[in-house]
Amino acid sequence: MSFPVAIQVYSVRDYAEKDLFGTLKELKRMGYDGVEFAGLYGHAPEEVRKMCEEIGLVPISAHVPYLDMVKDAEGVLSQYATIGCKFVVVPYLTEEYRPGMPKFAEVIENVKTLGAVAKKLGMTLLYHNHDFEFTKIDGKYALDILYDSVSADLLQTELDTCWVNVGGENPSEYIMKYAGRSPLVHLKDFVGSKSENMYELIGIDKKAEGSAEAFDFRPVGSGKQDFPSILAAAEKAGATWVAVEQDKPSLGLTSMECAEKSRAYLKSIGC
Repeated sequence: MSFPVAIQVYSVRDYAEKDLFGTLKELKRMGYDGVEFAGLYGHAPEEVRKMCEEIGLVPISAHVPYLDMVKDAEGVLSQYATIGCKFVVVPYLTEEYRPGMPKFAEVIENVKTLGAVAKKLGMTLLYHNHDFEFTKIDGKYALDILYDSVSADLLQTELDTCWVNVGGENPSEYIMKYAGRSPLVHLKDFVGSKSENMYELIGIDKKAEGSAEAFDFRPVGSGKQDFPSILAAAEKAGATWVAVEQDKPSLGLTSMECAEKSRAYLKSIGC
């Protein structure tokens, strides 16, 4: 159950925006083995590659806006190949592209193209889910439709265990559903339940607070997720990496303190 552990740099973006190199160095000190990018904070791909090499972090993957990739697949994806990323990820779909909307069919076709370009550049395309992919279309989850529609050689999973849970499924069981197709698993913890404030917390939709059980992100090991079970499933499913992500700090801690708390917890359970 011991994996190399990465962190999505978005989790500590307030630090990375001011000093990317210093932030990466601090993440390495905490015991992170790799990083997943979501933006390069004004640095060229070659600079980011050198930073990671100097610090000793693996630039394992990157979240890249869907429309940016569609607009210039070769140009955009080649930047992440230059950094040395093994995976490139479709991170989020705005409302008009989501399941149940007319443009979801377009997403499926574009993902096939993006997967082929990524493959040509020596990378693998992943899809990172939220909860809205757990909408059913003709009795089937939209997320399953996506994976059934695009072959595994062009698209693999980056299952976000928080959003799988919020979507109504058991994260461990859902990881096993995609055994052999789950190379990188997102570890994310939370408290509360599905509520109107969820997307406000990731900086997307501005909505009112939900119920008294309002949804809130937590450092890994500080919420309701069963991570020993999730990690055991990830191992059985053939995952090679896990990545910590916390969209917004909590518990009165800074984003960097949350990152350290998450890493300390994972070490405590042998990961």
